[in-house]
Amino acid sequence: MADTATIEKVSIIVSKGSLEGIYPALIMANGARAEGIEADLFFTFFGLDAITKKRWEHIKLATVGNPGLHLPTLLGGMPWVPDLVTRYMERKMDKLDIPPIPEFIEMIGDTGAGIYACKASVDLFELDKDDLVEQVQGIITVGEFYEHAAGGQIIYT
Repeated sequence: MADTATIEKVSIIVSKGSLEGIYPALIMANGARAEGIEADLFFTFFGLDAITKKRWEHIKLATVGNPGLHLPTLLGGMPWVPDLVTRYMERKMDKLDIPPIPEFIEMIGDTGAGIYACKASVDLFELDKDDLVEQVQGIITVGEFYEHAAGGQIIYT
């Protein structure tokens, strides 16, 4: 007998401010919305970079300590390596029609997904609503995030 349970809602926590930390969340939220699943994104700690006006166009791939790159730590730490590897990945994603982060966030916002910033992280980094992109629907506490997430699946990227 097949399981007939379906996911109706997902809440995705984005805590990393690198390409490999942000894109999985955006892809999952976009896929959820395409399937008619309600989706909320909660950006906390360095994940805030994806929704901060000064940073969202300058997200890089983490090259130090990233085992998926198969680069020696010393090489990953060279000053030119993050830019080189990031440009390489961006070209590959462009060929697959994966949009840049700003465009992706705009698209996801247009689908009706919730986009929220963590109040504690906003306070920690001394940001305010004006520092964040227009798609951010609110700066909320963890408790408020849990209220939004009630009845759904929570995913941590």
